Amino acid sequence: MSLPVFWPAPLERVPAPFSHPDWLFEIKWDGFRALAYIEEGQCRLLSRNRNEFKSFPALNLMLPLEFRGRSAVLDGEIVCFDRDGKPNFKDLLFRRGEPRFMAFDLLWSDGEDLRRLPLIDRKLRLRGLVPIGSERLLYCDHIEQDGQGLFQLTCENDLEGIVAKRKFDPYSSENSGWSKIRNSGYSQWIDREELFERERKSEPNFDHWKDCVLACESLG
Repeated sequence: MSLPVFWPAPLERVPAPFSHPDWLFEIKWDGFRALAYIEEGQCRLLSRNRNEFKSFPALNLMLPLEFRGRSAVLDGEIVCFDRDGKPNFKDLLFRRGEPRFMAFDLLWSDGEDLRRLPLIDRKLRLRGLVPIGSERLLYCDHIEQDGQGLFQLTCENDLEGIVAKRKFDPYSSENSGWSKIRNSGYSQWIDREELFERERKSEPNFDHWKDCVLACESLG
């Protein structure tokens, strides 16, 4: 593929939620962070350290078909949802569910570098390129200003947390200004490090172990 090489915007942790009119807030989906490179009917999914996810053939197949454009680089999260519409990390890790790509940013589209555009404009462009009702490619919506309210809802619904982003900023792979606020009571954090350690010490399932390594990239 001839698409440019990008590095994903980093996330910094902040201890508490906040509200501000110049910021927008998204749900932090519990999955594998990835950049999706779509071109000529093909799709590659790369981790934040540019390792390729090779065990999601349904996403590799369907993202180019569902995306309303010829070529693109999307930033997002690979997620599996349970029957209640909540992410289930173990189902994702052990391939017990159907993966989805939750896209929250658009870096490149049909030959145009969009990184210098304000985030709110990039998200508007992205929304128009993700079909409503598509099976595998989903648009990550947001709210403006009320981060504290969204965080309260994530805690009430046992979700991982939220991500805060300045809505007029360009996309930066070095100093994004993006912040994640974790729900300390999130039930799926319990025993996660022990889960990775058990996988490492057990009879090796190399596909699962590689995914553990890639998942650890997203824990920092």
